[in-house]
Amino acid sequence: MTPEHPGASGRAAVLACLADRILAIPARRVAVDGVDGAGKTVFAAALTRALEARGATVVAVSVDDFHHRRGVRHRLGKDSPVGFWLDSYDYATFRSDVLDPLAPGGNGRCRTASHDLESDELVAGGWVTAPPGGVLLVEGIFLHRDELIDCWDFSIFLDVPFEVTARRMADRDGSDPDPDQPSMRRYVEGQRIYLRECDPRARAAVVIDNTDPSVPVW
Repeated sequence: MTPEHPGASGRAAVLACLADRILAIPARRVAVDGVDGAGKTVFAAALTRALEARGATVVAVSVDDFHHRRGVRHRLGKDSPVGFWLDSYDYATFRSDVLDPLAPGGNGRCRTASHDLESDELVAGGWVTAPPGGVLLVEGIFLHRDELIDCWDFSIFLDVPFEVTARRMADRDGSDPDPDQPSMRRYVEGQRIYLRECDPRARAAVVIDNTDPSVPVW
């Protein structure tokens, strides 16, 4: 399959199509979006390898390393879906320290983290310089929201039902496998707000069905 032909299926074919399409554009700030448990981290790592196999230099960043501190994240209550949607991430820092330096005309010097979630401490350092023609590959949730949508030169949305992602999160984090359980309300309902308000499936350049991560479908 060529990159111009959607419908590519199979992991190698999808990754090859995406890598070729990304490297065909001059500016390369790339988002890999999807709800929690959609498989973004694994998919982004595989896409990084496909890009590097084609000679590209990749700066890989996770938006999870740009959380607000806990006091901001929980200002509406630790169980609040609206708080999860509005207050999880420090988008001002993410833009100024990651996206803007790698925009056309930027100085290419960006950082890979501003916050450590486990300690809830801000972190210094983590600065890297991307070479001309490199690829910034960002994975995380909420990447097609209004504050970020104008920053991407190419974007991917991994489409997976909550019933599947909740089971993956249960295996990964020990959370409840039922997305409608009260303990999951903050996260699932917060992401449903995102899906309603921003429609990332429509905003993404490419939508990938990643229900079976071994056989993603363009």
